[in-house]
Amino acid sequence: MRLLLPLWIVLLGLCSLGVCAPAEAESRLVRIEGKRFIAPDGRVLHLKGINLGNWLVPEGYMFKFDKARAPRQIYGAFDRLLGPERAATFWTEFRDRYIVEEDIRFIASLGFNTVRIPLHWRLLMTEDGRMEGEGWALLDRMLGWVRAAGLYAVVDLHAVPGGQTGINHDDGPGYPLMFYVPRYRELSIRLWGAIAHRYAGNPAILGYDLLNEPIAPNHDITTLNPRLEPFYKKAIAAIRAVDPGRIIFLASGQWSSTFSSFERPFTDNLAYTYHTFWSSTKRDAVQRHLNFSYRYNVPLFLGETGELTDEWNAEMRELHERLGIGWSFWAYKNLDTLSAVVSIPRPEGWDEIVAFADGTRAQKPSPGTIELAIVQYLDGLRLRNGTVRWSYLASLGLKGKPDP
Repeated sequence: MRLLLPLWIVLLGLCSLGVCAPAEAESRLVRIEGKRFIAPDGRVLHLKGINLGNWLVPEGYMFKFDKARAPRQIYGAFDRLLGPERAATFWTEFRDRYIVEEDIRFIASLGFNTVRIPLHWRLLMTEDGRMEGEGWALLDRMLGWVRAAGLYAVVDLHAVPGGQTGINHDDGPGYPLMFYVPRYRELSIRLWGAIAHRYAGNPAILGYDLLNEPIAPNHDITTLNPRLEPFYKKAIAAIRAVDPGRIIFLASGQWSSTFSSFERPFTDNLAYTYHTFWSSTKRDAVQRHLNFSYRYNVPLFLGETGELTDEWNAEMRELHERLGIGWSFWAYKNLDTLSAVVSIPRPEGWDEIVAFADGTRAQKPSPGTIELAIVQYLDGLRLRNGTVRWSYLASLGLKGKPDP
């Protein structure tokens, strides 16, 4: 019996042997022409995305924690709550339930065409630089679902060795040490090279978002900003050596708010990404980004926004669509919220869990309270048990609530 494989899988196999045809592989990828993203069939692609936040990079506020905010603090809180063995089982179940194929199909059915996937380096690489970890299988599976649903993925390195932001969600020490310690930079570049090698030619991936929100504004930006673009150049060289046609997203400094430290684009297929929260919804909020785009004829991408009201979401989304800028709102799923596509129901006793995790309650909740809260939380991750925020979706100009 003959086994027929899709062309891109064949190309991937050939690429792994070093004999693929680059032009043929690149023809199946989204590319950039001027300020536009162009799909493989030649049509202009207007990005409408949603972030898969909290899935592979947990954030404290998405558990309603105030003090246990960084991933390592969250893991530590669950270790204390459940014990290390049960906590490890919890995280396996969490990652297997938080986003499943049903979620990806639902995202596609709503009218989104892109998902942005935040990644944590520790799920892909050991501290000594070996490329192993459960994240590879999870990402493989996710990209298969994305491809089957007709979506595109932006692969976002949200947390790099040493940290790139200097705040909690990069899981670093509270300072962007990646820009100071050569070994951390080398590991980050090696990781991008490994990601690019594994997914070379994969048409499900729209592009690679190299660093999430680098260099917080309260750090030494005079020293750090000039180090951002040189890092990007080295990382891109590692990527393009094995995945030459891939779009690269360059995040701006100061939590992705300014391109002032960037020079003229240094290679092709570059897109520039910024994040905007709680700002004006008038053109003045993005004019500095527009100036950069028009000066160098490059595309922009609003990689993260939202977390406010439906009215604000609609105004921000409409502003960007008038300006021809694609967007990706934060986030697809969150706990007990009005500002997400899906709201996870708050479990019974969750306030006690939060108080213990944050250290405001010294006494551990009772075993019965813990077990009920954890079971309800994990069960609430399933799409069928969440609450779809249809008004949130309407604010994004997507499908409204279906007729009963």
